[in-house]
Amino acid sequence: MSTKRIVVLISGSGSNLQALIDACTAGAIQGSIVAAISNRPQVYGLERARLAGIETQTLDHKNFADRAEFDQALMELIDSYQPDAVVLAGFMRILTANFVQHYSGKMLNIHPSLLPAYKGVHTHQRALDDQVKLHGATVHFVTAELDAGAVILQAEVPVLEGDTAEILAARVLIEEHKIYPQVLGWFCAERLSCKDGYAWLDGQRLLEPLKLKA
Repeated sequence: MSTKRIVVLISGSGSNLQALIDACTAGAIQGSIVAAISNRPQVYGLERARLAGIETQTLDHKNFADRAEFDQALMELIDSYQPDAVVLAGFMRILTANFVQHYSGKMLNIHPSLLPAYKGVHTHQRALDDQVKLHGATVHFVTAELDAGAVILQAEVPVLEGDTAEILAARVLIEEHKIYPQVLGWFCAERLSCKDGYAWLDGQRLLEPLKLKA
């Protein structure tokens, strides 16, 4: 099986990118990150990539007239690396339907909640406001509908008395760094796919999200 080519999209510090870099280096992912692309210049995630010898690119969304123009330029940049997988790792952009369709079945995202709960932003504070007992993170395939693609793997974390959004976010992030490399490893080993709107692992349709308990 050939080594898969991975492009990672970031907007910030890149801690999930680092987890994926580490997993690739350790041989846990049968793939190589060929580029890290940020829509924000000078974020620390780009430095993480450079330190790992990964090519970096910045495509500032502020330099484009609209979302469609930016997405077209981003698509062309990504395609220049001929990726097998496109991985969103804290990429804070809502993508157009044409862009998502172009990478259908090979674009993954990690979201800081137990989807379908708390789509969008401010997930940790919303969980605290609702006084839920369990929170967590989800890896899913990307579709045109925000945070609504087929769910693959979730990590559950307890919500504890005295938690703030920052404390809860830090606890969730630890689990994100476990489940994202796991899922990308499955994908690059050709064990994971997306068909008919569902995630399939080892030939079995996932009727419920797989769970990793903290």
